[in-house]
Amino acid sequence: MDGNSKKLGVDKYESDVFEAAGHKWRLSLYPNGDNKSNGSGFISLYLVIDHTENLPHTWEVNVSFRLFMLDQIRGKYLTIEDADGAVKRFHWLKTEWGFAQLISLESFNDTSNGYLIGDCCIFGAEVFLMERNCKWECLSIIKEPEDNTITFKMDNFSKLDKKYYESSVHTIGDSKWKLTVYPKGNVKFKGKALSVFLELVEAEKLPPKRKVYAEYKLRVRNQINDNHMEFTVERWFSATSVNWGYPQFIALKLLHDASKGYVVYDSLIVEAEIALVSKVKRFS
Repeated sequence: MDGNSKKLGVDKYESDVFEAAGHKWRLSLYPNGDNKSNGSGFISLYLVIDHTENLPHTWEVNVSFRLFMLDQIRGKYLTIEDADGAVKRFHWLKTEWGFAQLISLESFNDTSNGYLIGDCCIFGAEVFLMERNCKWECLSIIKEPEDNTITFKMDNFSKLDKKYYESSVHTIGDSKWKLTVYPKGNVKFKGKALSVFLELVEAEKLPPKRKVYAEYKLRVRNQINDNHMEFTVERWFSATSVNWGYPQFIALKLLHDASKGYVVYDSLIVEAEIALVSKVKRFS
């Protein structure tokens, strides 16, 4: 690296690309200091990862590295590294690590120290790859997902004699859902009210502590007008909490009142409309 930075008026100098630890790198030198990182009055030097455009979207490279300067008089290197030898994680948001205050300009320009001789200085780096096995997850909340309504039409409703009935399974977001309806009520509301629940299918297959969030409406349709009976629910589902709803959704007396329009031609229509649902995308 030739030339006096003050004469050249160079704020930043980047080395040629070199390969180490299976990746491409370069050194980024601020001859008069990196003022943005409190480097004024010092030489600032950083290790920068290069050629990352072909790496996976969630790439990360973990390395331990040393930066050094050659004392050209004594043939020795001044080595600079973190005191604790911490591993540095390079990724798409953090592509450089180094030292804003590598060495003071006073010491660097003092020819007796041997770092700047004949307007020439020599910097270098040693890079050691640290393997780290990890997985990434991206949690997103989907608003108004496609095909977000489960419609469960129950014909011959007055003749249904099972404890409960289940709708077909629907995939909404990246999760599977179904409705469970108790025509004559569940538990303490048996014989008193219709019970309605939304269930996360195969919840027991979720990874430990994984949860799925949903914001949804449970609805019994009014088939005469739009005066539906509905409730809004916000809930985290998990392997230990697979369904959520209302055991006392609507009183059976009100439900079977023909003038109310909930049961028409002996058919009941129950719906679940999911407005928000979480989705997890996994990367390795």
